[in-house]
Amino acid sequence: MPIIENDIDLLNGLRLDDERALAKLYDRYWVKLLAIAMNRLDHEMEAEECVQDVFLGIWRNRSNLVITHTLQGYLAVAIKNQVMNRLAKRYAKKHNPQPMSETFAYETADSKLVTQDLKLAVDAAIAQLPEKCQLVYRMSRIEEKSNKTIAKELNLSEKTVEGHITKAIQNLRKRLSSGAPLVIWTILEWYINSKTKN
Repeated sequence: MPIIENDIDLLNGLRLDDERALAKLYDRYWVKLLAIAMNRLDHEMEAEECVQDVFLGIWRNRSNLVITHTLQGYLAVAIKNQVMNRLAKRYAKKHNPQPMSETFAYETADSKLVTQDLKLAVDAAIAQLPEKCQLVYRMSRIEEKSNKTIAKELNLSEKTVEGHITKAIQNLRKRLSSGAPLVIWTILEWYINSKTKN
């Protein structure tokens, strides 16, 4: 078996059904993913379950795993999605299903569908941002790159990078807040602002 040293090796190992790769992935990213989940859920057991679900999902889909950016960025998005799912479940559990209008049907829908809708809404809103603004936002929030790194890679000043991120968040707030219940918007607000602390 080859020595597993970097993220590329980890991905290759997973695709070859190497359980050592999963163990290494777990050791390398467990604490970081748990910190992200704990920061929003403030519940250790739920946070741990979210992290476990991320790793379980990766192992189950290892043969078809597609990482378009960095492994770290992929994991950051995966844990955010798990947290959104947990928050949606809390919301659905708190509000018993009642007859509802089509406008607010998603408020009492199955939590998984709510989570999917939220993610689709965020993705669609990001896609509507100006090209450079969208690129900077994705590099910052999805690829987890620092403003300094983004500035260097795109040949921009850090101030310009900060401006693009601020503009992106403002636009996302405007696009996503219309008609959204307070609890749902709180989840969206966390999602578009959140960034893993290095």
